[in-house]
Amino acid sequence: MKKGVSFLVTVALIALASSLASASDPSPLQHTCVANTEPENAVFVNGNGNTSNPVGSAVTPVNVAQIAGLNTLGISAVRIDYASYGQNPPHTHPRATEILTVLEGTLLVGFVTSNPENRLFTEVLNKGDVFVFPIGLIHFQFNIGHTNEVAIAGLSSQNPGVITIANAVFGSDPAIDPDFLAKAFQLEKNVVEYLQSRFWYDNN
Repeated sequence: MKKGVSFLVTVALIALASSLASASDPSPLQHTCVANTEPENAVFVNGNGNTSNPVGSAVTPVNVAQIAGLNTLGISAVRIDYASYGQNPPHTHPRATEILTVLEGTLLVGFVTSNPENRLFTEVLNKGDVFVFPIGLIHFQFNIGHTNEVAIAGLSSQNPGVITIANAVFGSDPAIDPDFLAKAFQLEKNVVEYLQSRFWYDNN
């Protein structure tokens, strides 16, 4: 009986001692997108954005929709052009953290933490400065300079998604009931109806 118990204890100890824990990012399933039949279109996107719009900015995405070669790689990027006093309005990326680098100019950037704290973190960035927006949090950028500005951002997903807050809330199709929004935002119903009647420009 003692031999059986000691054998089981020995086996259990060996099993515990030999088990290893490891953690890492998942490996891509492939090195290139096999569905892409035109390799010359798999690795290059060009373009300066047109900032002549109501928000004064243009986002040029470089994700799996533009470059099929990003499929399964878990990364994407955007170039953001800002007119003088242009902004990238409050928005969120449901599937990615974003790291932004200012290439030219000065930007006021920030994000808001989740409920119940809703704490605002802001920073003024100059050329070469970097800022991180955590996954899923509402964030924004505003050109506080007198000249056009440019930034580039990397995102931790090949398909990060974007939800522009005002567009989603006041520009949904069909429209969200204005009585509901009036109560939710503690506004008069006519203010909500006015906001819903506006054209909500998508700079993406």
